[in-house]
Amino acid sequence: MSNEIRVVVTGIGLRTPIGNSMEELGESLLKGRSGIVRMDEWESIGNLKTRVGGVCHGIDESEIPHRYRRTMGRVSILAALAAKDAVAESGLDEDFIASPDCGVSFGSTAGSTTTMETFMGKIARTNSIKGLPSSAYLQFMSHTCAANISMMFHTKGPVVSTCAACVSGSQGIGYGYEQIKAGKATAMICGGAEEMHFMNAAIFDIMRASSTKYNDTPHATPRPFDVNRDGLVVGEGAGCFILEEAQHARKRGARIWAEVLGYGTNCDGMHLTNPSAEGMAGAMRAALKDAGLAPDAIGHINAHATATIAGDIAESKATWDVFKDRVPVSALKGLMGHTLGACGAIESAATIIMMHKGFLAPTKNLEEPDPKTAPIQHIMGEVRDQKVNIAMNNNFAFGGINTSLIFKV
Repeated sequence: MSNEIRVVVTGIGLRTPIGNSMEELGESLLKGRSGIVRMDEWESIGNLKTRVGGVCHGIDESEIPHRYRRTMGRVSILAALAAKDAVAESGLDEDFIASPDCGVSFGSTAGSTTTMETFMGKIARTNSIKGLPSSAYLQFMSHTCAANISMMFHTKGPVVSTCAACVSGSQGIGYGYEQIKAGKATAMICGGAEEMHFMNAAIFDIMRASSTKYNDTPHATPRPFDVNRDGLVVGEGAGCFILEEAQHARKRGARIWAEVLGYGTNCDGMHLTNPSAEGMAGAMRAALKDAGLAPDAIGHINAHATATIAGDIAESKATWDVFKDRVPVSALKGLMGHTLGACGAIESAATIIMMHKGFLAPTKNLEEPDPKTAPIQHIMGEVRDQKVNIAMNNNFAFGGINTSLIFKV
């Protein structure tokens, strides 16, 4: 056991609808501060029913040098800003970051949808490629976040680009953890990002899975696990973790946010959109097995909980199957919406800051649990003062892809 490679978190950077640092995120969780707003600019989109979203504020693109920014759309800029903060906090020097010992594991649902809309729109209008910028594709390619972060920091280690919808961020962390555990890197820049665009909302609108009843009361939606939930709310943001081999971090005196104890990922293998409680439970059990822990070692579960009918029911049943009602459960999308490719990283950061601050945030807008969901131990109403040392963050995506991460502080 003494020779086992352990992985720790030495830097966290954030851009979210409820704060752009761990301190701001923790304050918003403690105060129940919602980042959901009415999207008046969507009024011009025909037949789009939802009008709510979670948007990042205080974004200063000029923090990224122009020579790097020219190949970045908003999704990459959010990712790069979060990565810049995380790297700075980690204290790793430029030479190490730019060595083969450091890599990148980062994802998003897609590249910059805004850039793609502009690019394709011009072709559709003119039936010509004349005047199209050569850098546009680099902004909307699927691995734009990983590639741009790698170029900005001149990394020469492994690059993993996760492009798996709502588990992109959690897989970014998980695959970075696995690279270090396998001895292929000493440190990894990990996470996920997403930019706001009406198409993200429209996709769920078409599927009848977006929230539409609370357009004039945006803070009242989404409503994870609640009997009156009516669908998800899309958001944007980025979360970046610097993962590092534990001995290397301790030798240089780095501040350690948390240790990654376990990671599990699997596929339902059944349906592209209908979630499977069995598959979700399997990912949780895989993470517990990887960590060498029994279910009763977990002190808190941060649920994916999108506030969709099928998703919340399946997840509650999966959580009940593994933990029964012994472990308190929070769902944070009621505060910031579903940040899609970023949610796995942002919600992992939220899990860690709650452990450090000694509280568990309630699930915002959860007033009456849906009787069709399993009777898990919801945190409702007020913040719960509770010190937790080991917690789990779960995320699930279209394609039946499931992830579970376990952290210890």
